[in-house]
Amino acid sequence: MFRYFYTIGVRDIDNYKDRMRKEYADLKWRMASLRTMLDKYAAGALDFTPHCSYELLLSQYMVMQQYATILEQGAIIEGVEL
Repeated sequence: MFRYFYTIGVRDIDNYKDRMRKEYADLKWRMASLRTMLDKYAAGALDFTPHCSYELLLSQYMVMQQYATILEQGAIIEGVEL
């Protein structure tokens, strides 16, 4: 039997400004985690062997940075403090 754990997701928040803040905070947390992994990967200090190449993961990180910039620009336009 599977157990499903429910956490508050972006779709569960009624206010669009709060959704924007949550999405941005989640993205920044994921970026920080990926950056830590990339640093360990480059140093050969991971405690596992990833199937993805360093270059692919770095590309993912760079796209996440671009998305964060888009969210930041949208927040400025909408008057949302992130």
